[in-house]
Amino acid sequence: MNKIEQSTEGFEEQLLRDLTAHVARRAEVASATRAAGLRTRFPRGWRLAGAFGLTVVLTAGALAAQTMGVGDKPPPTATASEIFRMAADAARQQPELTARPDQYVFTEALVTVRDQPASGPYRTHRSQLWQSAGGIAYSQGRYRPETDPNGWTQLTVLRLDDPGDPDKELDAFQEPAYHGDLPTDPDELLRYLREHPVDLHLSEGADEEAVYGDESMAYTTAWSMLTGYVPPRALAALFDLLAREPGAVVISGDVVDAAGRHGVAIRMPGVIGGNSDVLFDRDTHAFLGHRMSVIRDGKESVHLASALLRIAVVDRPGQLP
Repeated sequence: MNKIEQSTEGFEEQLLRDLTAHVARRAEVASATRAAGLRTRFPRGWRLAGAFGLTVVLTAGALAAQTMGVGDKPPPTATASEIFRMAADAARQQPELTARPDQYVFTEALVTVRDQPASGPYRTHRSQLWQSAGGIAYSQGRYRPETDPNGWTQLTVLRLDDPGDPDKELDAFQEPAYHGDLPTDPDELLRYLREHPVDLHLSEGADEEAVYGDESMAYTTAWSMLTGYVPPRALAALFDLLAREPGAVVISGDVVDAAGRHGVAIRMPGVIGGNSDVLFDRDTHAFLGHRMSVIRDGKESVHLASALLRIAVVDRPGQLP
């Protein structure tokens, strides 16, 4: 194993530990804040996005624009609900992919993340992820530093460690990544999401009844599906549904995503200790990716930024479209 591989593998392990511990802490806070009605969790797919998520390269200038949340264009005039509905219209225009349960959803991305939530240098990695379309096999992934075209890590089966039980391993991305059976009507989709919540792998002692019974859980499940593939009509229904979620706001000013594309960011409600934004193309309203920020000493800084490069259906892990 060369030094580059050792460095990137160490980075991956540290990142997964940090994000897993972060979600565990959020789950504990969820129980304590039940009376306040706060949503305090990220779905599983989003917490692992730092290692193998849907992202794009972030130049120093783009990162500065993301951190500030403002670019060189006037602020958007549409509301969060209006932007989600325009995103739904854009989704309907996408070509549809089909997949068998034994195939894999392939995504390629560039991920920019800090070693520590609010300090240290930013690192940019190109990641490739193969998720089981039918949820019948473990997901696998690899990545490399964006500065080293030959620095790919070995293809790795993705699992999480349980911070409360070092000997216990959790499945990562084991749910189906191809969501071909989703309803295409927003009301029917809402009922489906309530009946099929995403597994959050809550820590021991967390109030599962409060978390999974909360009205916002359906929206959390909806967000988790964006880490896989949702066919165009169902994706449109998903965005139409998210347009109903109360508390979402548009970030003032033009936002530059990890690929340098100008977009608009919608900040989602219910996050403790930071913020979670979803990004759409400013002109086409196509989904670009997301970013997570932390707040320390009253200052907000981007911890992780992501944007989708490409998505396809392939037959096996390691295969490129």
